[in-house]
Amino acid sequence: MSTIILLILLGVIVALIIYLVVIFNGLVRLKHNIDRAWSNIDVLLKQRYDELPKLVRVCEGYMQHERAVLENVTRARAQLDNAGSGTEVIEANNAISQALRSLFAVVENYPDLKADQAFRQLQSRVSQLEDQIADRRELYNDSVNLFNIRIEQFPDVFVANMMKLVPRQLWQIEPEHRRDVEISFNMA
Repeated sequence: MSTIILLILLGVIVALIIYLVVIFNGLVRLKHNIDRAWSNIDVLLKQRYDELPKLVRVCEGYMQHERAVLENVTRARAQLDNAGSGTEVIEANNAISQALRSLFAVVENYPDLKADQAFRQLQSRVSQLEDQIADRRELYNDSVNLFNIRIEQFPDVFVANMMKLVPRQLWQIEPEHRRDVEISFNMA
């Protein structure tokens, strides 16, 4: 009898260890999915970052009266250069997105610029990058959400605490970036 009890106890311990290993590996996978999603965003942000000076150069010749719009794009790009932490990077990239929306809205008032082949190519490229960035942000937020749920669920919470895992921050935009872009066409 004691051999059977010992075997049952040993079986329960082995099953518990296997279960904890499965939880541990699942949490590690989720953690690395978040890092991968962030890196995928970084790749696109770098591509967009590299395209912005070209876009501004093409626009400068046509948009002499809209210097403030071009300066906003340049300033937002510089803000990204100085961003350190994840939150600062998010804020800087949100500022770039806002500046680009303003730029593309103002361009509507410049038919010669809209007809320029270089501008159209750059606008298309930056717009594609913006769409891809939005998709990657959604994937990042999904990964963060799954991770945050798992580290709070029972029994995963015990393994997560042993691993010292803390909830990750979702990618969010600033409230001022939710408003419509205000554009003034005063040429005086």
